[in-house]
Amino acid sequence: MTEVLFYHLERARLEDVLPQLVQKTLERGWKAVVQAVDPARVKALSEHLWQWRDDEFLPHGSSADGNAQLQPVWLTTSDENPNAANIRFLVDGAEYDNSAALDRLIILFDGNDDGALAAAREKWKAVSSQGLTATYWQQDERGRWMKKAESGSGHTQDKGEPD
Repeated sequence: MTEVLFYHLERARLEDVLPQLVQKTLERGWKAVVQAVDPARVKALSEHLWQWRDDEFLPHGSSADGNAQLQPVWLTTSDENPNAANIRFLVDGAEYDNSAALDRLIILFDGNDDGALAAAREKWKAVSSQGLTATYWQQDERGRWMKKAESGSGHTQDKGEPD
């Protein structure tokens, strides 16, 4: 069953958080798809992942690069999964309806954007109503990710949805 994780970005930008999560994904031996809504955003994320750190890059590709099946991380604007990814990251309000094929679905949303926050609340309700396990993560003052809520399996911890 797919585990759904909501990351509430308030203190950090997507460009700071996504590479760390992608790196952890690769360390587990998993493949990932990062889905955005805008081709320009895909291009910008691709450039950022190549230059993420001075001593390391995150291997990835997009339709501009080809060879999708060989890419450990695939950047796209569609619901494709050409590299047989275990995990999908949804950014900038991207939508994906086939979560059953994944181990994890991670939804990253800008908590400083009222529209993004409202959309995350709706997604939380939809995921919860499907009986999937969902966890909600928010950064504390020091930037550490703290689990603030969990739904699914018949229980909710702390809050029932992203705040």
